[in-house]
Amino acid sequence: MGETSLGGRKKMLQKVATTGVDLDSVYAQTLRRIGEQRGDRSRLGMEVLMWISHAERPLRIDELRHALAVDMESTDLDLENIPPQDAVLGSCLGLAVVDPETSAVRLIHYTLQEYLSRPGILPDVHKTLGQKCLTYLNYKLVRGLPATNIPNLEDMPFLEYSSLFWGSHAKTELSDRSKSLALELLSLAGNHISATLLLKQTGSSHSCSLPHHLWPGLHCAAYFGIVEVLAAWTERRGFDINQGDCMGFTALMWAARQGNEEVVKLLLAQGDVDLDKPRKEGETPLWWASQKGHEGVVKLLLAQNKVDPESPDIGGRTPLWGASRNGHAGVVELLLARNDVNPDKPSNKGETPLWWASYQGYEGVVKLLLARNDVNPDNPNLDGQTPLWRASRNGREGVVKLLLARNDVSPDRPSKKNRTPFWRACYRGHEGVVKLLLARNDVNPDNPNPRGQTPLWGASQNGREGVVKLLLARNDVNPDKPSNKGETPLCRASYEGHEGVVKLLLTRNDVNPDKPSNKGKTPLWWASYQGYEGVVKLLLARNDVNPNQPDSKGRTPLQCASDNRHEGVVKLLEERCQS
Repeated sequence: MGETSLGGRKKMLQKVATTGVDLDSVYAQTLRRIGEQRGDRSRLGMEVLMWISHAERPLRIDELRHALAVDMESTDLDLENIPPQDAVLGSCLGLAVVDPETSAVRLIHYTLQEYLSRPGILPDVHKTLGQKCLTYLNYKLVRGLPATNIPNLEDMPFLEYSSLFWGSHAKTELSDRSKSLALELLSLAGNHISATLLLKQTGSSHSCSLPHHLWPGLHCAAYFGIVEVLAAWTERRGFDINQGDCMGFTALMWAARQGNEEVVKLLLAQGDVDLDKPRKEGETPLWWASQKGHEGVVKLLLAQNKVDPESPDIGGRTPLWGASRNGHAGVVELLLARNDVNPDKPSNKGETPLWWASYQGYEGVVKLLLARNDVNPDNPNLDGQTPLWRASRNGREGVVKLLLARNDVSPDRPSKKNRTPFWRACYRGHEGVVKLLLARNDVNPDNPNPRGQTPLWGASQNGREGVVKLLLARNDVNPDKPSNKGETPLCRASYEGHEGVVKLLLTRNDVNPDKPSNKGKTPLWWASYQGYEGVVKLLLARNDVNPNQPDSKGRTPLQCASDNRHEGVVKLLEERCQS
């Protein structure tokens, strides 16, 4: 701290961080020096470090300046209390800097973040930050804002942060004053701008149907999971515990969705809570807890006799379906332990829990479901795509292995569009899956789709060199088989400019390098048209390629290259023609 410039301090910090100096001692001395500053600078410096090190997200300098202006003894914001940027940075003796690109304020070194995050270094930090947020939201200026119109946040930069994260700080550390402020805010929550901003953050505000009663206080407290505040709120009379908010969520549904177990316990203890009340989309509290993977909440709800463990949403998606789709193996186990849960129940689109777990590659969930005798491992969705088909398409090797180990799985079963699992794996370039399927005698490696495009054709189109090598090593794969349009794998690889694939195909004696499509377009024609010089060079190196071969409209490769101004290709073709 004896350095006179910010740059000097940075260099010194970097030096001491790499030479074994006791940084704890360095930082402790620095905090002591900050606390010894005259006037209000000591308070300001420590509060700056509090915000930067413990905010829920990085604060921009304008947000931090407004946060520092909050006076917890005042009922409104005094704009004259907003400190200038130089004062903010100077108060912490250069330990904070502003990112010039994002305007975010950060600590000068990562080791300082580690130090300040230790318990006891900054006592009562979340208590202070939570109270600051709540004080701001209860200011007259903020309470007077209309709930349905978000103001210009550049004029009120601290509004968004305080709205979104006051509950996170309060849940971590709650003072009596914060509790009182929270109850005061929640009494207004249905018509407070903070509710609008918070609902927007959840991603569901677009479905609000009651703009003048956005979010009751009970729901907001359940969302954040602040048990002390919620307990005080439930002691009040005159509220409906099963009331839905503007999106149809009950307080129990919010608590279940967020995984707030203690809040769920508190609400269940009320006795008159409707455990299965759905929103209009059909999701129940259990549905949300299963979807999000909150095992503790799922246990609590399943222990209630009035809960339907199979209640689906409007898409026919059950709690087990949601847990399987998102890979929550613990929740899947809990639900499979029930006799009243159908482990193979499909959604309205025919997608079973196993189908989605295979799609996503959740091997643990797949194993749990395959262990059941009442699960059909080959059950397709409405498009005819089986779990193996979907796993192959996405390259989920572990799941493919599990499914291929079953005798009741057809490894070559096509979808309704007549694309097999093998075809999709080749097209996507999933070499591991391709190897697994090639090891099967009941998989046809040359089976085309309805357009006549073979697996090799699809792999060549997308430049999947590894897959192309695997297929060319097979005797039962025709490397020159054209599609319905007469385009061979070489033609398609040339069209796309995949030099590596073109090289591989040209090594084969059974590949015609000059074979035209139904419209007379040869591989050279397409490479010239697209301007791929590398492919053109490879093809022109062959004696069995005619550089003047026209298409059905009489256009030669040279003419196409010239029309498209591919000067490099034009030069190559002219040199070949002259020779």
